[in-house]
Amino acid sequence: MGMDAFREHLVKSLKGGQAFVAYKKALDGVKPDCRGVRVREENHSIYEELEHMRLAQKDLLDFALDPDWKPPNWPEGFWPQPGHAPSEAEWKATVDGFFRDLNRAARLAGDAKIDLLSCVPQTENTYLREIMLIIEHNAYHLGKIVDARKALGDWK
Repeated sequence: MGMDAFREHLVKSLKGGQAFVAYKKALDGVKPDCRGVRVREENHSIYEELEHMRLAQKDLLDFALDPDWKPPNWPEGFWPQPGHAPSEAEWKATVDGFFRDLNRAARLAGDAKIDLLSCVPQTENTYLREIMLIIEHNAYHLGKIVDARKALGDWK
């Protein structure tokens, strides 16, 4: 497999729809009254899962691409307030931000000017590692979103 094919595979993996459902399908049509509901107390709501995905994805990209990156505080910098039912504007901002940074990650993976096996400046972590973390982390939490939708009767 050549590097172009490898990059193409990474971009497809970022977008979803191969080993797991595509993000657009998983997030389209989530009923507003289901977004902030926790199926069980110990589970996160659909909104909490997606906002966490957005925050973590943004952090991984900023780490890789912003020389002035500073890590958010854990855990408050990576999770919204528990039990929060988002307004329509908050939901839209989370969805739009998630897809904006997902496209940013796809551009990084597809950028032939970046050696994916080289290290992010000032670290021992490769660009490939950061991309793989985004893929793996997002896939894990997307599964939780789909499970929550199914449990709430909000899945087609």
